Amino acid sequence: MRRDPRETERRLLSIASEQGGYFTARQALSVGYTYRQQHFHRERGNWLLVDRGLFRLRGYPNSPHEDLIRWAFWSRDQKGQIKAAVSHESALAFHDLGDIMPAKLHFTVPKGFRKRAPDACVLHHRNLGDSDLERHEGFLVTTPLRTIKDVAESHVSPEHLIKALHDALNRGLIRRKQLEEDGMSRFGRQRLDEAVQALAKSQDHEAA
Repeated sequence: MRRDPRETERRLLSIASEQGGYFTARQALSVGYTYRQQHFHRERGNWLLVDRGLFRLRGYPNSPHEDLIRWAFWSRDQKGQIKAAVSHESALAFHDLGDIMPAKLHFTVPKGFRKRAPDACVLHHRNLGDSDLERHEGFLVTTPLRTIKDVAESHVSPEHLIKALHDALNRGLIRRKQLEEDGMSRFGRQRLDEAVQALAKSQDHEAA
């Protein structure tokens, strides 16, 4: 039985609306668009070609996170699964923690990830668990707690780490007890403990 074109369009819109207007050729195929039909919509300008096998619906409202969505889809594997999560300085900016303005987009990918980082991105290799991640419209981002720990493990300045830590605690995004959890390198643990101590001293000084 031939599928109603309107139903096919509705199904594609349902997928794209959860991904900032983006969708893959594989996803379009799954709802009923043959490769010939996909070529037609691309040539007519109904679908905007963003990257190989990646489209965006023409006229779909712009997302404030276009760059995050676009590069998240770049990381997808052969099964179409997104492998990269926004992390480190970029996750700080997303969560509005501190005032760091990263020059490049930072993503964490699994240890076995083999694609070379584009010029616009910095890749960090780590196997993240579900509890480390938040799902947003078309991309993954590390939780505030995971982000603070990742930044502590990096070479972000102590000042930026302290400011981000202050914001996360002040807004209730993390609890002090969580900062004591294991799973960090000696370098990261020392940096995080120093940031906690510096923040406590600052708050005591303000209260005096």
